[in-house]
Amino acid sequence: MNQINKKPLSSLGYGFIAKEYIPKGKNEYHLRNIQNRSGTRYRKLSDAERKILLRNGNSADDWEKILVAETFNPDLVKNCKFFGLVRIGKLEAMFAEFNDLQMPVGLYNSTIVSCDIGNNAVIDNVNFMSHYITGDDVMLVNINELVTSNHSKFGNGVLKQGETESIRIWMEICNENAGRSILPFNGMKAADAWLWSKYRADEKLLQQFKDFTDKRFDTQRGYYGKIGDRTVIKNTSIIKDVWVGSDAYIKGANKLKNLTINSDANAKSQIGEGCELVNGIIGFGSRVFYGVKAVRFMMGSNSQLKYGARLINSYLGDNSTISCCEVLNSLIFSAHEQHHNNSFLCAATIMGQSNMAAGATIGSNHNSRGADGELIAGRGFWPALCVSLKHNSKFACFTLIAKGDFQSELNIPLPFSLISNDVSNDQLTIMPGYWFLYNMYALARNAGKYEARDNRVDKTQQIEYNFLGPDSVNEMFDGLHLLKKYTAKAYATKSKKQIAEKDLVRTGEQILEKNEPALAQLEILAENFENSNRKVRLIKTAEAYHIFKEMIVYYGITELVQFIEKRKITSWQNLLPALPIATERTEWKNIGGQLIPEKPLNTLLKNIRTGKISSWDEVHNFYAKKSIQYNADKFQHAFASLLEICSLTPKKLTKKIFIQLLTQAIKTSQWMTEQIIRSREKDYQNPFRQMVYDNPQEMEKVIGKLSDNSFIQQQNKESQLFCNRVTTIIEQFG
Repeated sequence: MNQINKKPLSSLGYGFIAKEYIPKGKNEYHLRNIQNRSGTRYRKLSDAERKILLRNGNSADDWEKILVAETFNPDLVKNCKFFGLVRIGKLEAMFAEFNDLQMPVGLYNSTIVSCDIGNNAVIDNVNFMSHYITGDDVMLVNINELVTSNHSKFGNGVLKQGETESIRIWMEICNENAGRSILPFNGMKAADAWLWSKYRADEKLLQQFKDFTDKRFDTQRGYYGKIGDRTVIKNTSIIKDVWVGSDAYIKGANKLKNLTINSDANAKSQIGEGCELVNGIIGFGSRVFYGVKAVRFMMGSNSQLKYGARLINSYLGDNSTISCCEVLNSLIFSAHEQHHNNSFLCAATIMGQSNMAAGATIGSNHNSRGADGELIAGRGFWPALCVSLKHNSKFACFTLIAKGDFQSELNIPLPFSLISNDVSNDQLTIMPGYWFLYNMYALARNAGKYEARDNRVDKTQQIEYNFLGPDSVNEMFDGLHLLKKYTAKAYATKSKKQIAEKDLVRTGEQILEKNEPALAQLEILAENFENSNRKVRLIKTAEAYHIFKEMIVYYGITELVQFIEKRKITSWQNLLPALPIATERTEWKNIGGQLIPEKPLNTLLKNIRTGKISSWDEVHNFYAKKSIQYNADKFQHAFASLLEICSLTPKKLTKKIFIQLLTQAIKTSQWMTEQIIRSREKDYQNPFRQMVYDNPQEMEKVIGKLSDNSFIQQQNKESQLFCNRVTTIIEQFG
């Protein structure tokens, strides 16, 4: 039986905070008075104003509790019921217009309980509005319920006075069994979520993260909901315990509960028709519309949920879009794209610049002894149409998975690879370096696209979008080691020779460097890439080996060129003393899309553990500091990578070798541009692409001329500019 409590009508609007939670010497309005920063000086109604309000069909339990600004027009308040202390800003005879909505300023046909209303507000047909503070020029039209409870947390995973741990809201990311749960808080970055979910064996660290979150918020009961200046809310059913920033637009939502909706004049957020959002935090400049369902979730800045998307127990990073699909128990870094109604992502950590194609199914196999495990994918993860993967699986950066049903767990450490399930030969086929060899257009275009779409207002945390970064380059080094090893093993099998384990890498390097035709005849097999007994075959191994080396050199030279230009170095003699003395290639981590060397990251964790860092703000300051240092750290890594791939030391790097490397970089840049054109050109030359057009003219009208492709034109210009810059350095250096 429902428990219906009955209280005196005279108590409606009062007692918002129970007496035991009101500090000594304070009243139930003490927090409200702090929250109301309008600066308005309120006064009581005059007798004439009270008569006009009564004549206009208004009522109040106590007219003495209706306070107004000096410039108040009682003619603009009609058919309203007031309960408790209500404070109203100035009302002037005008109408407000937003898009096609035109409404007179004032309060009409609404029930208002203990609220502070800003200047020139439009409030019309709000059936029940309780314990809210609005900014100036807000428009609230056709809302069934707009209320705040005295224990509201606005989506943050904290507790209020008198509450027990059992009601705390956790966000169960990365894993279905809640073993990596984190507490959401307004301002949480993907990096925070990754740190908290990753280091689970460190109980001290986890407790510190929890303490950081609790210290961030006041445990007192009685905070009011807020609606910022110029925010428009219309035709919405239920809004409960929701904090809304300025300049937001909410229309036609079904239910919004326990949320923070960040928005301001520079990054306006929007929520549209049919949405039901519960226990979440929405980043600045984000958009949620058309039937979205989201529960226990966080959205970074400038992200979108649309067309029936479902986001549950998940963190969606900055500059990301999920459309139609379902995502559960996942941590997604920035620049993620996922469309089509039959794409499914569950129990995953996706490290950014990713794209889920139609029909891709990651998770929810439920054919083992427990819930889904986990999937971890580096930057540039791209499962193609109808890919089905099994947990646990792990993928290096820029992995493309061809259409297929992969029935065993995968661990693919080779970056830039194409993974195919060769059913006819019952083997897994991997082509490392695929992107460089066959789809440079998409690889380069995506890097530029992600950077162009980064519309975050706050960019203090630097995100790496270039496909050549410390993370992917380190994986290429690891990949080269494996390619050498597996090539040597294949050669030993083919020639029936014994090669000692310690000599495999050296022997494989000798074979790959010679690049003899016989190399193509070797069946090169990888080990421990798939949890099965079938073969895992590497193809185009020699090509991948050489392209990895070439791209690492190019990475090193491009960073060195920038270093020379920034320092305005014009001679070899001036360059030498400016180069780093320590040239060890360091390990890096991708934390939320920001790449950070492992050593300072470990120092951060130590400082958190010991209490030297004692708040999330200090953690975020660390991110900001490392972002400022990123270009210098990246240069150190690139220079060390250049020396290592060329088997050089700083002393062995002569001017002659340096000039040769610069010349090689020019050729690499030109080759990359040619590959970009060639990979796009295939779409024009393929007869199966052409067959839907009656003639070339029709095709050009539909998809445009290849010569008019703006991206290719841009790449040609950038390549020419780079070559000119490098040529200038060569001439300056002699």
